[in-house]
Amino acid sequence: MKIILVGAQGDVGQAAYAELSPRHEVIRAGRNSGDVTVDIGDRASIAAMYETVGAFDAVVSTAGNVHFAPLADYTDANFRTGLDTKVMGQVNLVLEGLSRIADGGSFTLTSGVLDRDPIVTGVGAATANGALAGFVTGAAIEMPRGLRVNVVSPGLLEASEARYGAFFPGHERVSSARVGRAFAKCVEGAITGQVVIVA
Repeated sequence: MKIILVGAQGDVGQAAYAELSPRHEVIRAGRNSGDVTVDIGDRASIAAMYETVGAFDAVVSTAGNVHFAPLADYTDANFRTGLDTKVMGQVNLVLEGLSRIADGGSFTLTSGVLDRDPIVTGVGAATANGALAGFVTGAAIEMPRGLRVNVVSPGLLEASEARYGAFFPGHERVSSARVGRAFAKCVEGAITGQVVIVA
């Protein structure tokens, strides 16, 4: 398969790449690096990426930013950081890709643990993750041409421990290998409309 991997440089993106690249052609996309550049906060940039890549069989997105702050300090703009990039950025990857992806292709998005196991300051991420779960559930029943859509929801990766571990007290860490296999399940398997939890 020819797979577009958006957000390839992050810890989750690297896990997906390590699992999928031995068996498939993986085109890495990112805001500032990769085989092709894309700003998922800009739908026109997403369309341009697809035009550059040409024919493809699957999209894996591990991209999107969220804001972390105490609830009382959140503003409309803070919330929109996650809603505009992590939610609508990934939703627009699907919407722009619907007419371009090969028959029977798949879209795999990424959410995270915080909508089911929250942390202090994590309400923006929890909101975005819940929205993505709702999107794939609703979109799956309307996907044309045998297309599939899922979302991988990993816990904190062991690879991210040094940077983020202090914010996740008591949370189980997950290996990059397990996260990578969750993406393989979505891309190479047959499921659709699922939240694939890696806990």
